[in-house]
Amino acid sequence: MPSTLIAEVDTWGAANDAIRSEAIRRLVELGLTVGAKQKQTTAVTADRAKELASKTIDSLTADVANNDEKASRKRRLIKGPEEFQEARVDRPKAKGK
Repeated sequence: MPSTLIAEVDTWGAANDAIRSEAIRRLVELGLTVGAKQKQTTAVTADRAKELASKTIDSLTADVANNDEKASRKRRLIKGPEEFQEARVDRPKAKGK
């Protein structure tokens, strides 16, 4: 390894409480995960994301007294801006839609 790269590994190792051999191992592991494909979102994780988004939106509209206004704001936030509503040609349509 070039001395400059060894110095960078040592610096990273010092910042992450690792000796050189452990720093190299951890950096290699990190490097191998960068190019890995992201796994597909499952229905369970998608439902969990929707639930978390719903709770966050509810907390953001907590100061609104009118329940109809809360529901309207939530619909607008979930639906998103018009430019986000265009059909994506790079993805297949979801089943049942």
